[in-house]
Amino acid sequence: MPNTQPLGGDPQLASRFLLEVDGVEIGVFKSVTGLSMSIDTQDLPEGGENGFVRKLPGRMSWPNLTFKRGVTDGDALFTWINKTSGAGFASANNKLTRHTGAVTVIGYDGSRLRSYVLSDVFPVRWSGPTFDADSNAVIEEELEIAHHGFVSK
Repeated sequence: MPNTQPLGGDPQLASRFLLEVDGVEIGVFKSVTGLSMSIDTQDLPEGGENGFVRKLPGRMSWPNLTFKRGVTDGDALFTWINKTSGAGFASANNKLTRHTGAVTVIGYDGSRLRSYVLSDVFPVRWSGPTFDADSNAVIEEELEIAHHGFVSK
């Protein structure tokens, strides 16, 4: 019978995702979307080659990441947002300090399964919960951050 185990070990199940900025824990989130990259291509037709058009790699791009979680009483997220926007941004002479971020996949047993180190992160959007006393849904917040790429660790 052939070995059906994937190369590199068994796939792991994640239970949550940790966001850190410059080593400071911003929060633990239930979902993260947008961790992807794409490379534009440039077509290069060659004389005498009619079977295909050669493709060359171009610019890389990465979409913003969106994090979702239930509202917590931690202040790290708003401390970071306030440093990079509004009065915090103005007090830095309107210069944005970009930071190193990391998204870490946390397993059900609390182990760190994999981290993605993000370059030049800064928050670009936050949305809070919808308040409705007639609802029994968990109140959630959403954070969107911009970055200039990532490496897997």
